[in-house]
Amino acid sequence: MQHTPVSGLRIGVIGAGRVGAVLASALRAAGHEIVAAAGESDASVGRIDALLPGVRRDKPTAVARDCDLLLLTVPDDMLGNVVTSLVGAGAIRAGQCVLHTSGKHGLAVLAPAAALGARPLAVHPAMTFTGTALDLPRLAGCVFGITVADSERELATRLVADLGGRPLWVSEDKRALYHAGLAHGANHLVTLVAEAREMLAAAGADDPSGTLRPLLSAALDNALNHGDAALTGPIVRGDVQTVRDHLTELAEHAPQALPSYLTLARATASRAVTDGRLLPIRAGKIYQALHAAELAALGLDTLDRRADTLDDQADGFDRRADGFDQRTGLGTDE
Repeated sequence: MQHTPVSGLRIGVIGAGRVGAVLASALRAAGHEIVAAAGESDASVGRIDALLPGVRRDKPTAVARDCDLLLLTVPDDMLGNVVTSLVGAGAIRAGQCVLHTSGKHGLAVLAPAAALGARPLAVHPAMTFTGTALDLPRLAGCVFGITVADSERELATRLVADLGGRPLWVSEDKRALYHAGLAHGANHLVTLVAEAREMLAAAGADDPSGTLRPLLSAALDNALNHGDAALTGPIVRGDVQTVRDHLTELAEHAPQALPSYLTLARATASRAVTDGRLLPIRAGKIYQALHAAELAALGLDTLDRRADTLDDQADGFDRRADGFDQRTGLGTDE
């Protein structure tokens, strides 16, 4: 389906990180003019030179003053201060489009600019970036999480279309939840895969990535297409001893991965029980194995066993006391 592109905008970029330089390059290819970019680090300067050749580098206030659409691609925790500073410096004007690419933030962070009559837009690409030209073709079909006023929906839609993407409308109060879902699915996946590679390397695999790639590709496709029904493995089968063996080997050879294994194993067992594929009695035994491994990792397993022994001894004393009371009649109210 064809779209009507936004007529050539004069765009300024503040924050030439992995995202900003790539999006600016794509917008330039779509017919917009990138008038200036602000970036101080060597990496940012390198990205401007590589992806935006010929574009002027300038300080943030000069970039903001010289553009129709200001692209703010700075870290989440810096965004509010950047907006406030630009407003305080008189670099933002009425009618100017101010667009940030933060996943967590919506329009509230742009309120100081909006108070001056600027047009705020929150447009976040649901994509991971390298900050190189490799990212440009990946924008095709990329979903952009958009939070805008109704009056800006057409502009946001056209800008995303210029980038080759698709809009996902996210309400202001669901912005952090939207971003948490992406971070949990993508960022934590990197940690999970890195730990899996380390385990396989410790097991003697000469190409951990090559071993994992077909398995992970199939698992990801199945999970996206079928949800919980795609789950396989020892937990959903209720193979308690296999889980115990995993925990023993992890504690000895990959202790750095044990906390995440424990957390994900509990979550997996819980979802499998809810899905009706794991009997609660088997899940209980898996939880016990996970709890024992966690205590052992904390050095508390011995204390836990001593506590159990003391509890048993206390129960024994109680039973003996009850027997004594029954024999003597001291335990009655009469």
